[in-house]
Amino acid sequence: MSSIFSKIVSGEIPCYKIAETENYLAFLDQRPLAEGHTLVIPKKEIDYIFDMDDELFAGLQLFAKIVAHAVKKSVPCKRIGVAVIGLEVPHAHIHLVPINEISDLNFENARKKFTMEEFQNTAKKIQQNIL
Repeated sequence: MSSIFSKIVSGEIPCYKIAETENYLAFLDQRPLAEGHTLVIPKKEIDYIFDMDDELFAGLQLFAKIVAHAVKKSVPCKRIGVAVIGLEVPHAHIHLVPINEISDLNFENARKKFTMEEFQNTAKKIQQNIL
C-alpha cells in the first residue's frame, strides 16, 4: 500500500508545494508546529531514511538545505530546526521547522491551525525565496 506521501507525489492527494525536482518534493506540513513547517521527501518510497542509498540520501540533504534557506527568509525565526523521526509515516522525510527556542521543535506541542489561504500565502512566500 502506498504511503500518504507517495499519494502526494502522484497527485492523488493535494499539497501546498514548496519545491520539486525529479527526485525530491517539499511541501507544507498539514499539522505544523509553526508557520512554514515543511516536509522534504524523496519521491521514491523508502520507509527508513537510513535505508536510502548514499546518492539519494545526499541529494535529499542538499535539497533540504535549499528549502531551509528559503523557509528562513520567509518566516520570522532564529533558526530552522531539523528533525527526522520516521515513525508517523512509512516514507522517509525531513521536518524543517522555524524555531526560536529549543522547545519549538517538540512534537508533543499543540499543532498550529491555518486556513487554506494562510497555507497558500506561506507556500508562495517560500517558493519566491527558493534559489
